[in-house]
Amino acid sequence: MACLLTKGRTEPCKDSVGGLTAVYFADFGDFDMGDLTFASGSGEITDIANGGTIFKYELKGTSTFEQTITSSRENGTTFYDQVLTLSFKKLDKATHDEIALLATARPKVFVEDNNGNVFLAGLEYGMDCNGGSIVTGAAMGDLSGYSLTLQGMEKKPANFYSLTGIAADFTIGASINP
Repeated sequence: MACLLTKGRTEPCKDSVGGLTAVYFADFGDFDMGDLTFASGSGEITDIANGGTIFKYELKGTSTFEQTITSSRENGTTFYDQVLTLSFKKLDKATHDEIALLATARPKVFVEDNNGNVFLAGLEYGMDCNGGSIVTGAAMGDLSGYSLTLQGMEKKPANFYSLTGIAADFTIGASINP
């Protein structure tokens, strides 16, 4: 089977920035591949039927989303290791309970970056919390809050989606206001 390239790429303008704005957690079983509509000829999701309820966590600062391509010539395999590192400031009882649920769940996660892009991580297999901490820090300026690391392994990179899609296809659940 030939794996043919289809396009080149020009050097883009220097008009993007790093960082994340928010993540939205969906329960793993709320929707599946059959509920998705894709843009013709691309991996962009244009609609998600039966979306259900998602929960938005606003972010500032040190949260990151990274996708590592792992490919083996010997085994003939390629997959995408998706790692989401989240930092939530301020300890409170309600967040404490939700973090405990996130640590045991396998959510699908919409990741919104500071450029207005939205990616759907853990689409087929979900994302697992594989580490984190609840910290009070040592010095006055240290984090008093939560850090979580979620990881997913997928056949394809996280698909693009949109904020308007989130608003149209999902109900955004109640928020914690610490």
